[in-house]
Amino acid sequence: MSSPMSASTFLGALANEGLTVVQVGDWRTHNRNHKGPWGPVNGVMIHHTATRGTEATVRIGRDGHPELPGSLCHGVIAKDGRIHLVGHGRTNHTGLPGDDVLRAVVAEKRLPSANEADTDGNRRFHGFKCVNLGDGEDPWPDVQLDAVEKAAAAICRHHDGTSRSAIGNKEWQSGKVDPRGLHDGLRARPESATG
Repeated sequence: MSSPMSASTFLGALANEGLTVVQVGDWRTHNRNHKGPWGPVNGVMIHHTATRGTEATVRIGRDGHPELPGSLCHGVIAKDGRIHLVGHGRTNHTGLPGDDVLRAVVAEKRLPSANEADTDGNRRFHGFKCVNLGDGEDPWPDVQLDAVEKAAAAICRHHDGTSRSAIGNKEWQSGKVDPRGLHDGLRARPESATG
């Protein structure tokens, strides 16, 4: 992929997909860049939040919690399909995978099992957290699925990537299960705009 988008380009890419975007506070400068560089960008990572309710989830996505300071993602995708932008730049969302997983994402090849924890992913991926309990029973409304697909497509398209550049957290880091009930089916959707 390539150099990170500016905040304005990121906002424009989402808007060009017809997405409804809610800008939360100082999202353009809210990040963890003081912990390390942002970029090059290699893709987009999708998560579920294990929370209920948009307002509380957006607050957590923006502010984090005592063990993990925010911003915890770039955007929170609500059940109604709105994307709440809470950060831009490096955010605390990926955890650490092995470098073999990163190499596969960069090459857009089949991902190996995540079995190491030695690579900084926070600098390399846009992150979207989707409001869902992740219990396998909480539904994924079509409008939310469409927003996830379009947001991922916007980033992949900007960076000349394909759907292989859009991954779930469970594909990146061993022991993660998210986004439970979403990602495999989303990638297989025939109307997928990410190729």
